[in-house]
Amino acid sequence: MIVTKRHSLRIAAVSTLAAATVALAGTAAMAAAPGTPIPSGTQTAAAAKAGITAKPSVNSVKAWQLFRVTGTTAGLKSGTKVTLQQKQGSKWVTLPASAPTTRSGSYSLGVKLGLKGKNQLRVVNGNTASPVFTVTVR
Repeated sequence: MIVTKRHSLRIAAVSTLAAATVALAGTAAMAAAPGTPIPSGTQTAAAAKAGITAKPSVNSVKAWQLFRVTGTTAGLKSGTKVTLQQKQGSKWVTLPASAPTTRSGSYSLGVKLGLKGKNQLRVVNGNTASPVFTVTVR
């Protein structure tokens, strides 16, 4: 079979048209009104919602007493580092407490706090954060 230049151009044109059709179909699905469910086959693993849970081992500690924060992650790769943050004033400050996630998505952080009073804490990875929890330091 001999492929002519005209035949090659026709194949290229059909391929481009097919790719454009697929791209437009994906764009139409994403442009749906908010609250409209997207068919389950169109969501990719990368677009899956990531989440982090966090639970302290105690609700109250003495200053600089070691306690643990444990939890699980969803939508993050195993080995991903999660870090503890503390609210100081109106800013979230990253503390030197971090740990990698396990294959099952769990983690465990050893924490020591020195600021007395109620400390608002959360565990983060990039833009994903756990719900805020409180530990009182006396």
